[in-house]
Amino acid sequence: MHSVLELTERGLYCPPGDFYVDPWEPVDRAIITHAHSDHARPGSVRYLTVEDGQTLLQERLGPDAAVETLAWKEPLAIGGAQVSLHPAGHILGACQVRIEHKGKVVVVTGDYKTVDDPTCIPFEPLRCHVLVTESTFALPIFRWPEAESVFNDINSWWRANQERGRTSVLYAYSLGKAQRVLAGIDPQIGPILVHGAVDRYLPAYEQAGIALPVSERATAENAKASRGRALVVAPPSAAGSPWLRKFGNVSTAFASGWMQIRGTRRRKALDKGFPLSDHADWDGLLWAIHQSGAEEVWATHGYTSVLVRWLQEHGVAARSLATRFEGELETSESAAGDSTTEDQPAADEGD
Repeated sequence: MHSVLELTERGLYCPPGDFYVDPWEPVDRAIITHAHSDHARPGSVRYLTVEDGQTLLQERLGPDAAVETLAWKEPLAIGGAQVSLHPAGHILGACQVRIEHKGKVVVVTGDYKTVDDPTCIPFEPLRCHVLVTESTFALPIFRWPEAESVFNDINSWWRANQERGRTSVLYAYSLGKAQRVLAGIDPQIGPILVHGAVDRYLPAYEQAGIALPVSERATAENAKASRGRALVVAPPSAAGSPWLRKFGNVSTAFASGWMQIRGTRRRKALDKGFPLSDHADWDGLLWAIHQSGAEEVWATHGYTSVLVRWLQEHGVAARSLATRFEGELETSESAAGDSTTEDQPAADEGD
C-alpha cells in the first residue's frame, strides 16, 4: 500500500501516527470525517474530529464517547504524522483528513460535495500525493442541476399540493439532507413539520448558528391542524409506514441524487423526485481530483470501477479501495438500525 496510509481489516490505518480514519471496528484512536453512521462507528477508545462536528458526533456515538476536537486547519502531531482537518462541504462538521509524514501528503476526503450549501462550510481542495476520494455518484449521468432551481421546484410542488388539499411529504435523509432542505425552502408557503429523526439533529445546527426556518416535530395534533397545507420533512424509512396516516391525503417526494436516474421515482412509488445531493457529481469528483494534483487516487464508496478506469485512461494512477460500509446506495436507504417509528432514529445517511 503506502507508507503513510494502508488498508487493514479495521479500515484505513496510518502506521506513523498509529490511528485510523473512519474505522469499521473499535480501535484505540479514530479520526472521524463526519457523523454519518457508515463513517462514525461506536466503541473506539478515543475519537478526533473538527470542532464543528463534535455535537453531531457525540449525538451519534453517545455521551460517554471520548471525543476530542481540532479547529479547522489546526496542525496536530500524532506520533510521526502531522494531521489537520479541512472542510469537505458534505454536512455540518464534515472534514477531510490531511496526513503528512516525511514530506508525503495523503488526504482522506470522507464524503464531500463541491457546491455551496448554507448548512456547512464549502469544500476546500487540498494538494496531496495520494487522494482517497468517495465515488458515490461516479457516473457521467450524475450532473446536478443548480440548487436554486431544485428548491424552486420543491416550492412549486408544495404550493400545487395546497391547491389540491394535500399534505406535502418530502423524504430526505435526517442528518444533513433534511437540514439542507429546510434551509432552502420558502417558509412563507405554510407550516413545516419534521419527523422525530430529523428533529433529533436540529439542536446541533442551531448551536452552530445555522439559520433554519421554524419547524415543529410532527404530532397527531399539529398534523391534523395543518393537513393540506404543511410540508413534512421525513426520512425515507417513513415511506409506507403507519406514521404517515396522521397527515391525511398526502403527496410524496424524495430529495436525492438518485432522482437523477429515470425510473427511480416510479419504482419508489413517489409523486415527485428532486435531484438534490450532498455528494459530488461526476464533474465535481473530476474537478476535486484535478485540483489535488494527486499522483495516485484511491476510489471508495460507490462506482469505484468506473472512476478508476476513467482516471487510468487519462494517465492517473488509480485503484479501487474496498470498504465494509458503502453508505447510502440507491437500493439501500440506510445503515443498520433504521427505524420508522417517530421517536427513534431513522435513515440518515447523506445522498
